[in-house]
Amino acid sequence: MKKYYLFLMIICVYSSYAQKEIKQKANNTWKENIKEVVVTGQINPQSVKKSVYEVKVINRKTIENLAANNLADVLNQSLNINIIPNTSTGKSSVNLFGLDGQYFKILIDNIPMVNDEGMGNMADLTQINLDDVERIEIVEGAMGVEYGANAVSGIINIITKKTTKKNWEIIPFIQEESIGNEYNLSNQGRHIQSIKIGKNINEKWYTNAVFTRNDFNGFLNEQKGKNHPFNDGLRGHEWLPKLQNNLKALVNYRGKVNAFYKFEYFNEDVNRYSREVRTNFNSATQTSNPSASDEYFFSERMIHHLNLNGKFHKKTHFNISLSYQQQVRDIEQFTYRILPQERINVERTEFESRKVFFTRGTLNDFIKLSNINIQSGYELNLIDGFSSPMSNPLSGDQVNRSLNSYDVFTTAEVKATDRLSFRPGARLMLTNKFNPLLAASFTTKYIFKNGLEVRGILGRAPRTPNYDELYTFFVDSNHDVRGNEALQPEIGTSSFLHLKKKFWFNDYNSSWQTKLSSWYIDVKDRIELTVTNNTPLQFQYNNIDLFRTWGIENSHQIQHHNFGFNLGISLRGISQVLDSSNFNDDFLYTIQANANLTYKIPKWKTNLALYYKYNGPQYQFIQEQNEAGETEFRRGKLNPFSWFDASIRKSFLNQNLDVSLGARNLLDVTRVNTTAAEGGAHSEAASNLLLGYGRSFFLRIQYNLNF
Repeated sequence: MKKYYLFLMIICVYSSYAQKEIKQKANNTWKENIKEVVVTGQINPQSVKKSVYEVKVINRKTIENLAANNLADVLNQSLNINIIPNTSTGKSSVNLFGLDGQYFKILIDNIPMVNDEGMGNMADLTQINLDDVERIEIVEGAMGVEYGANAVSGIINIITKKTTKKNWEIIPFIQEESIGNEYNLSNQGRHIQSIKIGKNINEKWYTNAVFTRNDFNGFLNEQKGKNHPFNDGLRGHEWLPKLQNNLKALVNYRGKVNAFYKFEYFNEDVNRYSREVRTNFNSATQTSNPSASDEYFFSERMIHHLNLNGKFHKKTHFNISLSYQQQVRDIEQFTYRILPQERINVERTEFESRKVFFTRGTLNDFIKLSNINIQSGYELNLIDGFSSPMSNPLSGDQVNRSLNSYDVFTTAEVKATDRLSFRPGARLMLTNKFNPLLAASFTTKYIFKNGLEVRGILGRAPRTPNYDELYTFFVDSNHDVRGNEALQPEIGTSSFLHLKKKFWFNDYNSSWQTKLSSWYIDVKDRIELTVTNNTPLQFQYNNIDLFRTWGIENSHQIQHHNFGFNLGISLRGISQVLDSSNFNDDFLYTIQANANLTYKIPKWKTNLALYYKYNGPQYQFIQEQNEAGETEFRRGKLNPFSWFDASIRKSFLNQNLDVSLGARNLLDVTRVNTTAAEGGAHSEAASNLLLGYGRSFFLRIQYNLNF
C-alpha cells in the first residue's frame, strides 16, 4: 500500500504548482512541440499532449546525433532499458523494467517484426536498421489490448519516413568506426555504406529505395583471430564478426484512400571461430597441420507490408495492414585448415525458420458520438516454425510447429470534459494452442488548470510460451532439459502513473518540462526451468513462479534558444517468488540516471551533443547446488558502469554535406565484474560480463542531393 500512498502524495505536491500561464503566442518553437504527432496506441494520430497514453519519442535529430545505425545504438542511452549483448551469437537483446525481450514488442509501422526467435519479441536489435526511420515511439506498460500477447512491459514502434518535400532525394553516406582500438580499412573496425533514392512522382505518388551495407569485423581484444595456429585458447574473436546487407523499398499513395507498400530484404553472416585448435602433429615429418571446427550462421529476412487507410461514408476511418514475413537461419559447419587457409568438409543446413502471415484491421468513428470515439479491430497471426535437430541438441528430430492466433478487440476514447478523458479496452485472443485469453486496460488523463498533466494506466496482458519453452529437448549423459507442451501463458498486470508539467518562459523561447512516473508490474504463472528429478538430475519448464517490479522515475527537459538539456533518474526494485524452490526474496533495487546536452551553433551550422548514462549496481539471487546436491541461493551483484558518447555534426555546401565526428563509450567499458552468475558448489568467485568493446571513434559523411 505504500506505493499507492506515494502516488497520492505526488499528486498533491504537483498540484500545488500554480503558475499563471503565459499568454499564447505563435512562436515556431512552441508550435513544433505542440504538433509532435504520435500514432502508437492512438485511435487517430494526434499530438503527444492530446494522447491519453504517455508516449516517449526519439526523433530523427537524436538518431543523427548518436550516428546510430541500429536500434541498439539508440536504446543504450534510455532509462529503464538495458542492452544485453551475446558475444557467442553476435546478437543484442533488450531488457525493459527488468523483464527481457519476451515481454515487450518491437513494431515497424505498427507491424510486429519477425526474427530468429519470435514475432515482435526477442529481436536482435543490431538487425534493425534505422536509415529510413523518422522517429521511434515507446509506450511503457501493458499494451495487450492494442498489440496482443507479449506486450506486457511495453512496445517500441519504429515509424519509417514515407514522404519528402523535395522532387528528388538522393542521400549517400559512408561511416567508418573503430572497434575499441582496432581499425584499418580492410579487416578491422566497422565500415558502413548506404544510399537512399526517393522520388515524388507527382502530388499523390512517392517512392524510395534504401540499400545499406554494414561490415562489423568483430572485436579481437586478447584473441588472435581465425588464423592463429596454436591451441592456447587465443584463436578467434571476443566479439563475433558479422556482415549485414539491407535493402528496403517503398511506394506510397496519398489520396482519398491512402496506401503504401513496403518491402525489406535483409541478410546477415556471423562468423564463429573455434578457440580449440587441433595440432595434427605428424611425427614422421615433425610437422603440424593445425585445423579447427568453425561455424558460419546466415540469417535472411524478407518482409512484405501493404497498408490501406482512409474513410468511407465520409466519416468512418479504416486502417488495414497485411504482411507476409519470413526469417531463415542456416548454419554452415566446416573444418578450417589454418596454414593453407582453406575450408574442407563444408556442410550447410537450415538451422531454424519462421514464416508468418499477419493482418490487422481497425474501424473507428463508425458510431457518431460527440464525446466518444470507438475503435474495433481484428488481428490474425499465422506462424509456421521450423527447428532443426542442431537447435534441439541430440533429439534426433526436426521440429515443425504452427502457432496461430485470432484476436478481436475494442477500445473507446471518452472525452468526459475538456480536461478529463479516459479509455477502456479489451481484447479476446483465440489460438490453436492455448485456451482463450483476455487482455484489458483502462487509461485516463486529466489536465489541471495550471497545465499539470496526469495520466494513469492499468493493463493486463498475457505472455505466451516461446518455442524453446515448449519444444526444447536437450538430453545427453550430462544434461536433461526438456520443454513442456502443457505450459500455459503467463499473465502480466501493470499500473503506471505519469505526472507532467511544462513551463514556458521568455515568450516561448525557453521551456522546462518535468515529469514524474511510477509503475508496478507483476507477472503470475511465470515460466521457469525447474528440477523435476534429483537422481538423475532432470529439468523441465513449468508455470511456477511470480515476478514483481516497481519503481519511480523523474526526468527534466530544458530548452533555451539553441541549448537543450535532459536529465533523468530512476529507482527500480525487483522481487521473485520461486515456489519451485520455496524461495521468496525481498525487493532488490538498482538506480539508473541519464543526461544529454545538445547545443546548436547556427552561424557555424554545427550541432554538439553529449550523452551519458549511469547504470548502478544490479543485484540478483542465483540458484546453485552445493556439494550435497541441495539447492542454495546467494545474492549476486553486477558492478556499476556508465556509457558516455559525444558527437559533433557540421553542415557544408549550403547544408548539402553533413559530416559527423564522434566517440562511443568514452569511459572505455569492456568487461564488468559480476557475481550474478551461477557457479559450482559453494562457489562465490566473481566473473565478468562483456558489455562493450571499449572506446570507439566514428566519422560519418553524408551528402544530401535534393532538388
